[in-house]
Amino acid sequence: MMSTDERRVVITGIGVTAPGGVGAKNFWDLLSNGRTATGRISLFDPTPFRSQIAAEVDFHPELHGLTPQEVRRMDRAAQLAVVSAREALADSGLEFDALDPFRTGVTIGSAVGATMSLDEEYRTVSDGGRLELVDHNYAVQHLYNYFVPSSFATEVAWAVGAQGPTTVVSTGCTSGLDAVGYAADIVREGGADIMIAGATDAPISPITVACFDAIKATSPRNDDPEHASRPFDASRNGFVLGEGSAVFVLEEFNSARRRGATIYAEVAGHATRSNAFHMTGLRPDGKEMAEAIRVVLDQSRIDGSEIDYINAHGSGTKQNDRHETAAFKRSLGDHAYKTPISSIKSMVGHSLGAIGSIEIAASALALVNDVVPPTANLHNPDPECDLDYVPITARDHKIDVVLSVGSGFGGFQSAVVLANPFRAGR
Repeated sequence: MMSTDERRVVITGIGVTAPGGVGAKNFWDLLSNGRTATGRISLFDPTPFRSQIAAEVDFHPELHGLTPQEVRRMDRAAQLAVVSAREALADSGLEFDALDPFRTGVTIGSAVGATMSLDEEYRTVSDGGRLELVDHNYAVQHLYNYFVPSSFATEVAWAVGAQGPTTVVSTGCTSGLDAVGYAADIVREGGADIMIAGATDAPISPITVACFDAIKATSPRNDDPEHASRPFDASRNGFVLGEGSAVFVLEEFNSARRRGATIYAEVAGHATRSNAFHMTGLRPDGKEMAEAIRVVLDQSRIDGSEIDYINAHGSGTKQNDRHETAAFKRSLGDHAYKTPISSIKSMVGHSLGAIGSIEIAASALALVNDVVPPTANLHNPDPECDLDYVPITARDHKIDVVLSVGSGFGGFQSAVVLANPFRAGR
């Protein structure tokens, strides 16, 4: 077995099921052209709610190979994950029947689990909320699967035939970053040869919308949903809820090279910290995120001056965008002012636990294409957010190293570094 130092981890397959189009190609086309996929909620009647907008996936499971039994058994989030995993596997070119299933694992991140199915089942067993003592006889037989988010990892493992380490990571809105980082550690340490890693969430349901309404975290710009998500803009007034999934094939670098695989990026490092401060609040100085950035750069053996692009959390809330701007300045110094930064949440919304993996997909594709996706709807930059947030239009830019960061309720702050494994000096 190779030593930890010798085992470098790379992405060789990408699958994306996101607002604006199913598949990595459609996803990148949306981002690189600066289109938005936000609109009025159609999955239920949003009229009673303060925020009535979201970024939905135009998803029909039967068109993507899911059987009627799979559709009945799986929550929407699990369906998105399985479809993304199948795309990632096909993209990787691996012959899975020839792999050792005990050396193939799965790590799936999710913040809110089977929210849509649980919401629907509660309405059913409570007769629309009329019954205080619910009638379990009306519940579907798969209700237990909805209660345990581990079912997501199980479904993906079944879909790919993985019998190695299999787990769910749930760290709020950093789940997608942390799931990929955890899976990379498993490969790096020799615990598996192949990891199928990513995240999924389908939270667009009445209960989720009501919860974010209560704390006024989401945008009420219902009259202009296409332009409602405005990270770093002075007129921003909250995030736009989203849904989706992104899943990757991770494997050891030398093994990938020997089989002639397409290598999108090296997962050079991952770090996470907690602010131990407030469930939803952030300190304005960005200290905790800056610490996660410092640690991930040390782990990656990359100097901050080598970062070519930052994929920001960029939720579009007042406090997050200020906090993040401060963190970049604190961790990168003058280089923060020279580095293009953008938030794809301006185009695909905030899919909670899934967004970290969706942003890793965007980061890997940006690296491969040498293109920085834009921050859509950024017409009037907040003077407190005075870095280069690449407004409106994508930018051609040589990219060898990408920093992707995330911030989540509960105080989670995570960072992942992706790098071109063939870059000069490596």
